[in-house]
Amino acid sequence: MFPRLSRLVTQTSKLRSLSTNGSLNNLSFLSRYGYATVAPAPDAPPDHNFPSKSPVNLDKLFLSKPCSLALPNDSPLRIDEPDYEGFRRFILKLLLFYSKQSISIRRANVIYKRIASQVEKPAIYDVFNLEKTFKITFSLLVLHMWLVLRRLNEEGKEGVDLGQYVYEIYNHDVEVRVSKAGVNLLLLKWMKELEKIFYGNVVAYDAALLPEAKPNELQIKIWRNVFSDDGTTTPDDTDLKAAKAMARYVRREVGSLSLTDKESILSGNFSFTPLENKPL
Repeated sequence: MFPRLSRLVTQTSKLRSLSTNGSLNNLSFLSRYGYATVAPAPDAPPDHNFPSKSPVNLDKLFLSKPCSLALPNDSPLRIDEPDYEGFRRFILKLLLFYSKQSISIRRANVIYKRIASQVEKPAIYDVFNLEKTFKITFSLLVLHMWLVLRRLNEEGKEGVDLGQYVYEIYNHDVEVRVSKAGVNLLLLKWMKELEKIFYGNVVAYDAALLPEAKPNELQIKIWRNVFSDDGTTTPDDTDLKAAKAMARYVRREVGSLSLTDKESILSGNFSFTPLENKPL
């Protein structure tokens, strides 16, 4: 249903030339693919269970230095490869349980589990004062997918190949989410629209981290992609503080993921910065 993730590598490799000649804005989904076209089914009532004011001081969040996100060896959250021995291991080898592809699929499932878990936790909506709607959940899912794929790409071909499996699991999950939102007819069309938004977001976020990007570029992209209904409205003071805080959160996660060792990243034994511990 979808082109392989390698297409994204080609797109992001063009960022510097695009940002130089000023045509980068044409790549963003924001001006062409408003979220009005990918919202839940028209008859679905919106979920208004969200705070009217962030219960934390956003100006003081995510100012600490990045640190490794690797899970300690004794963490109950770790998911390690099963180490069978004897006859059972022999049989599993015959069944290709320990093949490179099987191991990659298991690892990709663990990695995506970390992404989905962070996005589904109520704390992320409470801290950043967000509604839990299809649009916002999808935006957060794409944001965290970008964070992980960016880190996996740092590991060369091994990381890129694993990222492809993660991307395929993500696609399946999004299709399930769209169906649950009430979109069963024209599902393929909706999925193609969401795919365009995914690529537009990823390109925009990568561009925002380039050395030549404006200091507030990431904040602007996050505001348009996550907080704004149509990408054009002007944020009020509360939303502006939330967007700034999320930009700091994202930059911190980028740094923390880079400090996380290769094995923890490839095995999925890492955890995003917990938001539950913030003073709510």
